[in-house]
Amino acid sequence: MRDNQHTLKKKYIFSGKGLHTGKSVRMTLEPAPAGFGIKFKRVDLGDEAVIDASVDYVTTTSRGTTLEKGDVKISTLEHLMASLYGLKVDNALICIDSQEVPILDGSALPYVSEITRDGLAEQDAGRIYFTPASKICYRDEHSGSELVVMPDDDFSIDLMIDFNSRVLGNQYARLTPSTEFASEIAPCRTFVFFHELEPLFKNNLIKGGDLDNAIVIVEHPVAQQELDRLATLFNAQSLERAPEGYLNHLELRFSNECARHKLLDIMGDFSLIGMPLKAKVIGYKTGHKINTSVARMIREAIRKSNNN
Repeated sequence: MRDNQHTLKKKYIFSGKGLHTGKSVRMTLEPAPAGFGIKFKRVDLGDEAVIDASVDYVTTTSRGTTLEKGDVKISTLEHLMASLYGLKVDNALICIDSQEVPILDGSALPYVSEITRDGLAEQDAGRIYFTPASKICYRDEHSGSELVVMPDDDFSIDLMIDFNSRVLGNQYARLTPSTEFASEIAPCRTFVFFHELEPLFKNNLIKGGDLDNAIVIVEHPVAQQELDRLATLFNAQSLERAPEGYLNHLELRFSNECARHKLLDIMGDFSLIGMPLKAKVIGYKTGHKINTSVARMIREAIRKSNNN
């Protein structure tokens, strides 16, 4: 039986703030014909301001993945792209009126919840998969992060994160063909360490951050005066460091939510390869930089395969 391509059944509208710019943004996900792929359209820049969701256009990977082609720039797209990849949406047009995709709750859940409510529209064209001909290995000597991609009959990810954190410890996450992406991976939110917040603000980032869209890890006890100052910054009533080492403004959805979120990021960045993989992915201490570096290697392997 042929595995066909899919698109959305209808339009979906999402509004919110960009995590780093803090700007309000309105974004519409629209159905697209078979073979269209995933494209972004900056409606604030005109009808021609379209960019493919491709690793070919990745320019920066600090605190999120950014695509850029001429004047068209799209940033912090990984949660949205992971949603489409995890749900097996092959074709869609994403119309957006600002540079940055809205952060919403810091996970892929808002997108996935809306789309799964209606299901997908099957299209009269087969899905095209790519299986690497041999093992692809990449190690970042500076960070110690590693990614290995091996040919396989399905798509799977095994991931370990290690931030030298007493709170997080070594966390593991897995995605297999039997994993329920919508309930087990999509809800996992982004996270940040308490000591990173001040430098991020000073570097003019996380303008749209609030305590509803991130897990905050507090590695060491913090003076209440400092917590009160952070509460004022985020317009929160009060904050405390929970015994587990997290700010008490939310409850974890999974004990290894942070590792699962890093797995979600891999899916979002690998979606930029442009076609689904049949491969086993093994990652250690991954981030957007290594994810997109390996995605480029795979995309180049696809080009070579097509030219042979």
